[in-house]
Amino acid sequence: MKLPDSCVWIEALADTPTGRRYLPVLSKPDQLLVPTLVIYEVRRWALRELDMDAADRILAMQRQSRVLTLDEVTAAHAAELASVHRLAALDALILASAVRNKATLVSCDAHFKGLPGVEYRAKAAH
Repeated sequence: MKLPDSCVWIEALADTPTGRRYLPVLSKPDQLLVPTLVIYEVRRWALRELDMDAADRILAMQRQSRVLTLDEVTAAHAAELASVHRLAALDALILASAVRNKATLVSCDAHFKGLPGVEYRAKAAH
């Protein structure tokens, strides 16, 4: 299973060179996990950059995958990850969601570079 980070979704939806690299991953919704925090970040971006109809279509697309809700075990583990790896709260919560569900976190966010269980690729030059 793969858990694409918010930046992967946003880059793909914005049709950037980086985003196009991730289309094969996003095209397999039955193999994806989508934490509610990623839904929040992507929807916030879509409402700001696109419109309500587009935001609704994106949400429908994300719902085709397995949606993960945050629980106390994941939250506690996220606090540990944040401390050890110096991650912001949302990044730590998303990484903890991947770890808890034995998924690979897929990201182009440099905060995740070199972390175990992360498939990181730097953003392509535009």
